[in-house]
Formats: sequence, structure tokens, C-alpha cells
Amino acid sequence: MGKQMAGGKDLKSIIKRLEYPDEARIVSQVMEQQERVKARMNRVRHKIPVLSGKGGVGKSMVTVNLAIAFARRGYRVGILDADLNGPCIPKMMGISDLSFEITQEGAIPPAGPLNIKVVSMDFLVTKEENSIRWKGPIDLSPIWLGTMEMSVLREFLSDVVWGEIDFLFIDLPPGAAADKPPVIAGLIPDLNGAVIVTIPTEISLGVVKRSITYARELGMTLLGLVENMSGFVCPVCGAEADLLDGETQRIVSDLDIPLLGSIPFDRSLSRSCDRGKPLDDAHFISRRFSWISQRITERLDLKESVFEKI
Repeated sequence: MGKQMAGGKDLKSIIKRLEYPDEARIVSQVMEQQERVKARMNRVRHKIPVLSGKGGVGKSMVTVNLAIAFARRGYRVGILDADLNGPCIPKMMGISDLSFEITQEGAIPPAGPLNIKVVSMDFLVTKEENSIRWKGPIDLSPIWLGTMEMSVLREFLSDVVWGEIDFLFIDLPPGAAADKPPVIAGLIPDLNGAVIVTIPTEISLGVVKRSITYARELGMTLLGLVENMSGFVCPVCGAEADLLDGETQRIVSDLDIPLLGSIPFDRSLSRSCDRGKPLDDAHFISRRFSWISQRITERLDLKESVFEKI
């Protein structure tokens, strides 16, 4: 029969078709994407995920205002909105009507205030849709949802032209999406450290304790904790009063994590996020975020100096 098999099929042609089965092509594509992720992220000096473990604590608001604080200090900044099912960063930045510019080099992300680059699923969905959750087989299998989300995040990192930036803040989804921290840690193994956001309630602090433990188990360095809604600012007299009763200071002491700063509940901050217009840099809330950004810089400098000594 020589090189001919039964039915007249040529052995070489069969082998050629078997050289690159669908699974192998997928693996090859993922590896190529990962190489592009590495190349893109090599041009980003600091990669910082922002997480909470609890929804409704203002994590995205903190992410946006931290990015603005760093940009005002002269840094080049980007935000990756990793909440694919509930993206809100473009709205807070006032650029939800923009989209990517597609070039041969890759997708150019829209820029918001202070030239902050933003990548979000919000730029890719029809605004009239009530839900942007993936349709199709994932309605029956949540595993497909997680797999597809991982693919999208990988594409955001590999196919977007981030360019040379100093800080990339990654706004992770609420605590229910516990798979996202390991996904991001896998895609970007050289994360510089995470910022944790909480509010001073026993429920939120209890959840954030688990998130801190989880992050440490993943090998994430924790830069510190931001306490949001630490008080209430009277819109009439400007006085600040207690709003919630949780003991954040006890938590940070028990878990040995720095308290980066506290942000009170203020109507002007809420309005600025809803309208997509940053607070003036002279506003006392802006000054607090500036202080927190300096604390993060100090923590990063300390980490780098310790690493150099080792």
C-alpha cells in the first residue's frame, strides 16, 4: 500500500491536517496573545488592581479619582475597566460616547480628562441595551461566561495600544467575581500591588478581611486600604460628621495593612461622578485623593528599594 492508506487517502495529507487541530490553534493563539500582553505591559511602569470584595463601596469612584490625582501630579495614567458586565468608568470620566480607534498597531483607547486612557466594555456595547451580559451558551453554563471574560480581558491587554504610561489602574468587579483577581494576576504577573476599598461597616469590613486574605494567598502585594464614606459632609455648613460605625482602624491593625486615607461621603463627589466631570483640584476631596496618591507612591518606592537591596 506504500504511502497510500485504505480509501486512497495520502498519509502525508492526513498528518498535515492533524498538525494543527483546533485545540492546538487555540493554545497557539493564547500564547501569542500572552506574548503581546507582556510586550504591552512592559511599557507600563506600575500596574495596580483596585478591589473591594464587596459591591456598593465606591470602588470605581475611588479608582477614577486616584487616576485623576496621579495625572494631576504629572504622571501618565490609564484605567482598565475589568468589570465587563457593569462597566461605569467611561460614564464617570465623561467619555461614554467615545470609542476605540482601530489602527494597524492595535486599538487606540479613548482619552478622558487629563489625557487618562480608558479601556472598557462600555465602548463596545449598544447603550440602549438593558443588559450587556454575554448571550448564548453561557446562559446555561457560567463556566463559558468566565472563559469568555478571560479572553476579553486578555484582548484588552494585548490588542490595545496602551503606549508608555506610568500607572495603570485595574478596576476589578465586585466580590462576587472572585475569579478576576487570579485572572489578572495570571495575565500580569508583575503587578505592583493592590489597593483595597471598603466602607466602615462591620459587614463590609468582614468581607474585606476575606478579600485581603485571598489577595495575599494569590501572592499580591497590598499597598493599603482606602476607607470610603468615612463620614458625612454637611452640604450647608461643610462640617464633617460620623456616618457609619465600623472600626476600620482595628481591621487594618489586625491585618497589618496600611490605611492609605479616608474619603467622606460628599454630594459634590457623587455629582462629579454622575456628570463625568472631575472635582476641581482645590476641592478638599481632591486634596485627600492627592494625599492618598502620595502614600501609594511612597509605598511603591519603599517596595522597590527593599527589592533592590535583596
